[in-house]
Amino acid sequence: MDNILGYDTIKNYLQASVEAGRIPHAQLFVAGEGQGALPMAIAYATLILSHDNPKAKAQCAQLAHPDLHFAFPTAINDKVKKDPISALFMDEWRAFVKEQPYGSLFDWLVFLGIEKKQANIGVNEAKEITNKLALKSFEGGYKVMIIWMAEKMNAEASNKLLKLLEEPADKTVFLLVVEDENALLDTIKSRCQILRFPPLSENAIKEALVERGLADAEATKIALRAQGNFNKALQLMNNKESEEAIFERWFIAWVRTAYRARGNKASIQGLLQWSDEINTVGREAQKQFLQYCAEVFRQAFLLNYTASGLVYIQFADPTFQLAKFAPFIHGGNIEAIHNLLEEAQLHVERNGNGKVIFTDLAIKLTRLLHTKQ
Repeated sequence: MDNILGYDTIKNYLQASVEAGRIPHAQLFVAGEGQGALPMAIAYATLILSHDNPKAKAQCAQLAHPDLHFAFPTAINDKVKKDPISALFMDEWRAFVKEQPYGSLFDWLVFLGIEKKQANIGVNEAKEITNKLALKSFEGGYKVMIIWMAEKMNAEASNKLLKLLEEPADKTVFLLVVEDENALLDTIKSRCQILRFPPLSENAIKEALVERGLADAEATKIALRAQGNFNKALQLMNNKESEEAIFERWFIAWVRTAYRARGNKASIQGLLQWSDEINTVGREAQKQFLQYCAEVFRQAFLLNYTASGLVYIQFADPTFQLAKFAPFIHGGNIEAIHNLLEEAQLHVERNGNGKVIFTDLAIKLTRLLHTKQ
């Protein structure tokens, strides 16, 4: 666990549970993107499997121990054209976890080349989990099943997993890693011991960046912008066009065009072009963009009401200043904007037509930006 950032209290708790032999059969690790719940789950599984056999550590480090199993969201691609399950993507999974242990679901989909698809954990995966765990453990001890992004299970898969949790096999441990625990069935949550991860501290992120060769001042600046997300910090450090940079560009184009569009029919064409561009990316990226927009509007609202100490967003584009935008976001429109974004996200999740969703969103924002306080 030494290579995992922060969380000394959680590490000590997990280590103590293994030493004492008090290992709950089902645990739910709840953490935001880039906070390290997946590497923590893998490290915990390694402790469990190597407790009586230290040689197991090497196999676990390569994600190749026969009693360590994984399930994660998948979709068809050029390699797997039918009935995708995690077992068919294990080579890619091992490479991804090695390269991006703090990576997001979107990073995983990009890694597989399916970022325009909506991946999930389906009923075939649930059957595969059942079949794997029905076998005796290879070494006669524990079997560990890590389900990453477990909130992506569909209804059939969730119900099958629930049956496994209700009647757990001896020495079988389920580690469910989620970002949105509310998307899980309440009956599944009620059968799990829940461990919630707070955002990573700025100091933990800063120290990790300095270890990677970044100057102290720059590491401090990035740690602040990362807001507890080490994956985001690494993107900022590597200075590549991260999701945030793309989202920033889309957001600025959206609000500027929407502001000009009132009473200006020519600007409506700009909104249509904007929605066309958003529609070229996958649904996961669309949902993340909507979440980004919600946070920017919230930050603008806080700044408008002089809560500048809570504002952390920094725009790379020098022509867009949050301080000048903030007066347009106030008590008269913030709730309607928030509801609008939530509704759009719901339609995206239900496979609605992206062009229609974002065109409607763009036009409605035009009216809301001009709402008086």
